[in-house]
Amino acid sequence: MINRVILVGRITKDPELRTTASGINVLSFTLAFDNKTKNADGSRGSSFVNCTARRNNADIIAKYCHKGSQIGIDGSLQERRYQRRDGSNASVIEVIVNEIALLGSKSGSSTTNSQPEPASHGFVPDEEPIDDVMAGGDGDLADDDLPF
Repeated sequence: MINRVILVGRITKDPELRTTASGINVLSFTLAFDNKTKNADGSRGSSFVNCTARRNNADIIAKYCHKGSQIGIDGSLQERRYQRRDGSNASVIEVIVNEIALLGSKSGSSTTNSQPEPASHGFVPDEEPIDDVMAGGDGDLADDDLPF
């Protein structure tokens, strides 16, 4: 099965890095992006997606990104189930980040990070990418084999 998500948006609040009991750095953040379709009044709405980055990607985002930073992510959807304080069951779907691209910061936004933001660059893969769906194949296709 294919489970891949690619998004470009802005971080909605300053990310906070935390470390698990086993020593893995984890960072959760919300990414906001404009919807492609317009509302009845002609304006475009926004969507908000919860994202989780681990290890190297978590460190990079924590160091260089803040509220308003534009970032590109490549990841996969994952459902997380938990029990609320009132005892009811709940679930949330989030993007598990596999690769990132730091694209810059919102002009005029104040930065809480003393480090300068790096220039735009390509996706940065996580240290442990998910299994490749093309495992076992050579991945090379002739132009005639493409369905479009």
